[in-house]
Amino acid sequence: MTLKAEKITGDNYIMENLSKRLIDKSIEAFIMGIEIYNKPTIHYRIEGFSFFVINAWELMLKAELLNRNESIYFKNDPSRTLSASGVVNKIYTDKNTRIRLNLEKIIDLRNISTHYITEDYEVKYAPLFQACVLNFISEINKFHKVDITKYIPQNFLTVSANYAPLSNEEIKLKYSPEIAEKFIKQANEIDVLSHEFDSDKFSINIKQNLYITKKKSDADFTVKVDMASDNQVSLVKELKDPSNTHKYSYNSVITAVNIRLNNKNIKLDYSKGFNQYILKLVIDFYSIKKNELYAYEHVIGNQQIYTYSQQFIDFIVSEIKQNPSKFVESLRSNKKR
Repeated sequence: MTLKAEKITGDNYIMENLSKRLIDKSIEAFIMGIEIYNKPTIHYRIEGFSFFVINAWELMLKAELLNRNESIYFKNDPSRTLSASGVVNKIYTDKNTRIRLNLEKIIDLRNISTHYITEDYEVKYAPLFQACVLNFISEINKFHKVDITKYIPQNFLTVSANYAPLSNEEIKLKYSPEIAEKFIKQANEIDVLSHEFDSDKFSINIKQNLYITKKKSDADFTVKVDMASDNQVSLVKELKDPSNTHKYSYNSVITAVNIRLNNKNIKLDYSKGFNQYILKLVIDFYSIKKNELYAYEHVIGNQQIYTYSQQFIDFIVSEIKQNPSKFVESLRSNKKR
């Protein structure tokens, strides 16, 4: 019994020591990511930040798995530790957890950074980065009682973003059609999810919009409209660029509809919920791809890709609300309700 007790104590010591080493490396990786991103002379800052911040999360979460007495190695290959995605999925088992969704997007960015230049879309990723930084500070404190501000001052924990992104048209002129499409799709995906999730665990919006209001009490400052001015302007009421009007990818439509149904506590007559199967039924039943208000076809080389509008999301939810207990049944029977 004595020998066995000593062995357990020894194993615990080794585990605790490894966990501490992982935490120390995690903190260093996190600080390196922040320093790289906030250094103005470095042009590889977006890619560099994504590499180091994901490494920081991976090490920190592996330490948490060790503290839970869980393995950080592949079952079929004990010489290899789990990937960042694998560790994230083990800690945040709910795939809709905003922290997990935020990390998945940044992992995607890290994975494509070797193939695509991403600096032009810095302003799109900055809200995700800021949320990721604050999430890390919160989670490392929750899991390991580490106060990051003891290692790096609070005022350095705000990411400094470039606020002059290229427009979609400028992207199309600057890059090949394939790369431009990749840029626009990634950016639209972030816009869509940020809007639908509406959570500072996923993204923290750091841009500033100006709106005209006739109520002076609601205004932050006042402006004057001069009808005699030679500088003619007009209010833009409708955007024509489909990259702006049809931002939702196929999977984003599914995500957006599910979020809205959950928020309204609407239950479909289908146990698996609103998924790819149901969306295909909707698209076919209502001939959505023939309606430019709802769908737009992008032709890139020999590829044909459809994206969808905000109005399409509204339409689906509106149709489901009419009779959710019969919605899928009516699509299957191909009969108008």
